[in-house]
Amino acid sequence: MKKLKIGIIGVGRLGYEHACNIANRVPECELVAISDANIARAKEVGEELGVSAVYENPKDLCEDPNVEAVAIITNTASHVDMIKLAMDAGKHVFCEKPLAETVEKCLKAEEIIKAHPDLIFMLGFMRRFDHSYQIAKKKMENGDIGDVILVRCYSQDPISIIKGTLEYAPRSGGQFIDMSIHDFDLIRWLTGSEPKKLWAIGGCYEFKQYKDWDDGDNVSGLMQMENDAMAFFFAGRAAAHGSAVETEIVGTRGTLRISAVPTDSLLEVMSSHGVCRECYQDFISRWHQAYITEMEYFCNCVQNGIKPYPDVHDGTQATKIAFRCKESFLKNELLTLE
Repeated sequence: MKKLKIGIIGVGRLGYEHACNIANRVPECELVAISDANIARAKEVGEELGVSAVYENPKDLCEDPNVEAVAIITNTASHVDMIKLAMDAGKHVFCEKPLAETVEKCLKAEEIIKAHPDLIFMLGFMRRFDHSYQIAKKKMENGDIGDVILVRCYSQDPISIIKGTLEYAPRSGGQFIDMSIHDFDLIRWLTGSEPKKLWAIGGCYEFKQYKDWDDGDNVSGLMQMENDAMAFFFAGRAAAHGSAVETEIVGTRGTLRISAVPTDSLLEVMSSHGVCRECYQDFISRWHQAYITEMEYFCNCVQNGIKPYPDVHDGTQATKIAFRCKESFLKNELLTLE
């Protein structure tokens, strides 16, 4: 089968992961071009991965006739502009989450994508492509746990990376848009419904500077979905044990639990501290295979003309939920999803 020729915009920490996957781990595609505002970094990655077409300006990458699809792994505020550049140049698009930093820009992205019905667009909510989550979803579709009563989501970043987290925090959009948005997508996907009521709370328990950004270092919330399923989410920035994401789906006839112990192996360490299992220390390690699987899926959709998921609407809905949670957090009020 002919390989899909992909150009990548943005080769920072996550962009580098995607670039390596496209170049070395996804047989269905080929990395043919790289763009980054840090041209020295782009050239460094290009040399490492054997890519000679390196650009500082993303417009030049999008206009490269050798590029068939573009992976956008830039800062959130630039996503919609990058989507327009790529699609106006006739390229299929894979874009990392969140779709945009405002609902208004999400709606603009919907219009851009609607104007190019012949092109494939996919949003990178990678948790849907994790093996454990896919098994859970199939069991739910088979009726193994009956109807969904509650979805419970925990997402925690490790204290070991807090320096970088704090540096990025003022421009991240906050906990709800930057971190909890993954859980909002999972809640919608697993319940098959939209929130009708939500209440978000939290505070600055360890890092008081989050208050300066109208944010919290630890936040949580409760939702009732339109189909009456309940959902609970928690997001924390400084877990002592490492990177931890846990999801539980409680049904009328059973329960599914994913990553109750966020360990990176089956190894148990027995020492003077007792018996312990070591945890992931960064999110990229935890979701490494999911990033590969989602790119394989994107390539298959492009090559076979399949409408992919998550799509632009999923991005808009998750963003709406995030900002409504932020409003609820700031007002300390129960709100409906408008």
